[in-house]
Amino acid sequence: MDDLNLLPDKEISNSGEISKKFLELGIKSFKEACYFVHDFEYGYNLNYDDKMILFKEKKGTCTTKHAVIAALADELDIPVFKYVGIYKMTEQITNGVNNILKKYNLPYTPMIHCFLVYKDYRFDLTEGNNNGKKTSIEEFIYTEKVEPFISTKDEYLLLKKVIKQKILPTTDMKRVSERRLLKAREECIIQLKKNIQQYHF
Repeated sequence: MDDLNLLPDKEISNSGEISKKFLELGIKSFKEACYFVHDFEYGYNLNYDDKMILFKEKKGTCTTKHAVIAALADELDIPVFKYVGIYKMTEQITNGVNNILKKYNLPYTPMIHCFLVYKDYRFDLTEGNNNGKKTSIEEFIYTEKVEPFISTKDEYLLLKKVIKQKILPTTDMKRVSERRLLKAREECIIQLKKNIQQYHF
């Protein structure tokens, strides 16, 4: 992912719900807002349908962090957009995943990661956070531009579409069922959460 310094900047005006919130917090520019959100603790939120949950809980995931900034960009007419990417999770990315992959006889599990796009640049506001990953995600099976506050249901439906159309037909996944892949993915998410909790306690 690219350095946050390459993000565009603009003064925040009272242009909507999100820009108003940043102004209330004393944040006056778009880039300042990006650094502010980046510095929030990485953590799973209780309600992903609440647009303000990041501010209320003072923590967020790639989903909520990039949603808020993409929404701010939209309000300020800045061409920065939220993308959803599907990547291959392996032991190289997250500790403890290898045991799960062996259990289900899989080369990887497909996982969702959100990021921002500006021109040809990609930005990850969770990079450097304790996000349960050992490295940044640079390679994706599939990426798609989405609405800032895409619902968790629509995000999951996008994942299932990619699994059916782009993952299961590959030689890597020969004779692998969607059910097996999704079950392994669930266990990998649990492992990811354990890795994050170990850091906090």
